[in-house]
This record gives sequence, C-alpha cells and structure tokens, in this order.
Amino acid sequence: MPPDTQPTSLRTFLIIWSGQMASILGSEMTNFAITIWAWEQTGQATPLSLLFFFTYTPRIIAASFAGLIVDRGNRKQLMIAGDTVAGLSTIAILLLFLSNHLQIWHLYVTTAMNGLFGYLQNLAYSASMTMIVPKQHYTRATAMSSYVTYSGSYIIAPALAGVLYYTIGLTGVLAIDLMTFVMAISTILCVSIPQPTRKSTSIAHQTLWQQFTFGFRYLLKRPSLLAILIFWLSFNLVDTVSLALGPAMILARSSNDATVLATVRSAIGVGGIVGAIALSVWGGSQRRIHGLLLGTALTSLSKMIIGLGRVPLSWMIAGFGAGVFAPAIDSSNQAIWLSKVEPDVQGRVFASRYLIAQITSPLGLAIAGPLADYVFEPAMSSNGRLSSIFGGVFGIGAGAGMALQYTIFCFCGALIGLGGYAFPSLRDVETIVPDHDAEQGQGGRV
Repeated sequence: MPPDTQPTSLRTFLIIWSGQMASILGSEMTNFAITIWAWEQTGQATPLSLLFFFTYTPRIIAASFAGLIVDRGNRKQLMIAGDTVAGLSTIAILLLFLSNHLQIWHLYVTTAMNGLFGYLQNLAYSASMTMIVPKQHYTRATAMSSYVTYSGSYIIAPALAGVLYYTIGLTGVLAIDLMTFVMAISTILCVSIPQPTRKSTSIAHQTLWQQFTFGFRYLLKRPSLLAILIFWLSFNLVDTVSLALGPAMILARSSNDATVLATVRSAIGVGGIVGAIALSVWGGSQRRIHGLLLGTALTSLSKMIIGLGRVPLSWMIAGFGAGVFAPAIDSSNQAIWLSKVEPDVQGRVFASRYLIAQITSPLGLAIAGPLADYVFEPAMSSNGRLSSIFGGVFGIGAGAGMALQYTIFCFCGALIGLGGYAFPSLRDVETIVPDHDAEQGQGGRV
C-alpha cells in the first residue's frame, strides 16, 4: 500500500462505527424479540438452535467465494448491500407477522439471507480496516467494532426489547430495527472508503481457479497462520453448542422469564463493554497470542459457572466475567491477521480463513438442540439415568440437562484455549510470520 494511502486518524472508522452501533442495536433487539416469540411458540431448544444454524451456515458457504467478490468489488457498496438486505428481511418478517402468517420456517429463511449478505458486509468491513485505521490502532479499533458495539447492544437491546415486546409488541421492535438500518446506511454513504492498490500479481492476471484457491494456497505457505485456524476449528465446534443452547437453558431454568434472560444478556454486555474499553485504552498485550489463548480459556471457564449456577445472580456474575475476557479473543486474533496479511489480498485470505475456522460450527449448532431435547434433558429428569450422578450439582427437571451439556462443552473450550500453548507454531506465530509491511518477498506470492 503506497504511503499516501496510509490512514492517519480514526475519523472515517468512527463515523462508520457509529452507524453500525445503531444497526447492531436494532438487530439485537429484533433477535431477542424473535427468540422469545419462537420459545413461546415451541418451548423447545431445537428451533432456537436452528435459528443460529441458519444464520451461520450460509456464511460458511459464502466464504468459498466472498473473498473474490470483496477483493474485486467496491467494498463500500458491499457494506451498503449488506445493510439493505438486512432491512428487507426485517420488512418481510414484519409483513408476515402483521398478516398472521409468520411461522418458524420463515425465520430460518430470513436469518439465512441475513447470514449470507451480513457475511459479505462484515468481510468488506474487515478487509477495509487497514485502509481506514492506522496500524497502531488495530487492536483498539477491533475491540471497538467487535465488542464495544456488540456488548453495548447486549446491554441495551435485551432490556429494551424485553420491555417493548410486551408493550408495543414484535411489530414495534421490528419498526425500530428498520430505522437503525437507515442510520447505518447513511453513515456509510457520507464517508470515503479507499480501495487497496492492486499489485502486479493482482487477480486480473490469474485464472479463475487461481482466484478461488488463492486464500487457501496463501495459508498453506504459512503454517503458523494455519495453526490459528486449526485452533479455531476445534474451539468453534464446542463453543457453538453453548452459543445455541444458552437462551433456551436460561429460559427453561427461570420458568420462561424473559426478564431474567434479558438481565443475563445485559450482564454479559456490561462485561464486554468493560473489557473492550480496558482493551481500547490499554491497546492489548505486545504478544497478541496471549489475548487469543488466555482469553479463550478464561471466557470458557466463566461460562462454565453459568452452567453450574441455578439462580439469576450467579448467571449475571458469570456472564459479566465471560464478557470481560471475551474482547481479548477476537481483538488479538484480528490484530495478528491485519498485521500479517497484505491489504490487497485480505478479502480472499480472510474468506478462506473464515471457511476453515468455521466449518465445524454448523455441526455444533445442529447437534446442540437435539442433544438437549432428546439426550441430556431426559437424562436429567426425575427418573433419568444421569440425575442420580449430577442431580446434586445441576438439579433435576427442566433445564438441568441443558445446564450439564452447556458446562461440559464450556470445559472443553477452556482445555482447547490452554492447550494451544503446547504447539510452538501457534504459540510463536507472531515471530514466525513477518508483518506484511516488513516482508521482503518472504513466503512469496501464490
């Protein structure tokens, strides 16, 4: 990237970030309201886990071609397209609900569309970070975009949606969501997002097959970057189970009290804000791999306490702890990748990264609900085969089986985080792989 294209301030980033903050707030309100609506309709964990499944699976499919689109296309237009499709999906849900035709499968379709175009938007945004954020602010900006945004929404959205759902209904929540999409698109339209300069080995000189496989070949030439993805491949399998199971578990153990779920979600958000602000001020550890591995372990251990707890206060305290440690994970991970991968190929490399790292996520999301409904919940009922063993810890009855399942998978996540230190190629990635702006032909182009 030529020197004159180097960003010198966070102005453009902050404008975009403010719009995305509003959009995510609206989306999280809608997601919370839809979760309550789906639980009221079914009372089972499987439909809720399938909502996650249909959100994440299209993203993984899109990762096979999205990188090429982002590197060839206009990243600003892709970000606008992502917000536009999300707004249209909300309109579709609103119209179906108003006509009394909304069904669970409609939510699967709309979440799949949001997942697909939302991934394109996020990839375009992620690949644009080096063009709008100075290098010394990578960790800080990632913490803000990934955690101040989402954690802030986690604080406000559940509380607002929990109240508004029972006052203005799902219709009102969806209407608010639409207004936030307009705000997000407006902020993107009013800024300039530079396109990276293509080098002599740009995609214009490659065959179609070379373009599609570029990201994978790039990673194969850098085993330490591949080691990060193997780490994520393992962790995402167990983490997505707890992700999909959390809302149903808390609703079941709180007698379907949406206020309790909102409170726990808000506590996680408060923790995320505290952690993200601390990370934004601090800037992160010089060895970012510690933030990735230790953050994973500590977040998983905190989530274990949620599974072990039986009252809202314990869930809130543990959720706050999980939120505090979580920003270190993605912020450190993203800072490593932004430093190591050249800006003009980040779209393809980041898409391949996502595909490899997330390929086990649909499996975790698909098995979470059925395991809860047909294995763990019956096993922890009053006459269940596991109730005599674990009943003293998790209790017996509704939600106890999900709590046991949740705790087991969170414990596995903690082991994976700490186990990463046993592999030098992962532990020493920052010294093994040179920064892209210091690399002088090492590793070459693929």
